[in-house]
Amino acid sequence: MRKLLLCIILLITFVAEGQTMEFESQIIDYGVIEHNSDPFRKFKFTNTGDKPLIIKSVKGSCGCTVPSYKKEDGSVEWTPSESGIIEVRYATNRLGDFIKNIIVTTNIPGNKPIILTIKGKVIKNK
Repeated sequence: MRKLLLCIILLITFVAEGQTMEFESQIIDYGVIEHNSDPFRKFKFTNTGDKPLIIKSVKGSCGCTVPSYKKEDGSVEWTPSESGIIEVRYATNRLGDFIKNIIVTTNIPGNKPIILTIKGKVIKNK
């Protein structure tokens, strides 16, 4: 019983340390939108860790998906409990269904990239 309790305490300590990034949602559905309509959407996140979070890069899966992520002051570092936004622009001049990924690289231990997704359908103007 003591060993189990010790393992749980160590696990909680390990998980709580460092940088972590939590998103309100990792998928944004544009829904059905008209040709050349508003191309911008925002992924909101918070650094839920206890160390500064640094976004190293954010890349779209193709040229039609353009993300940006710098803070107003030009910084790419978020302190613990600080929230931020990754803005994505999809080329709404393209007709049809789309599903695109955004790959976020950070200083979170393990170097595993975070995958965000946008999807929707662009139709001709009525």
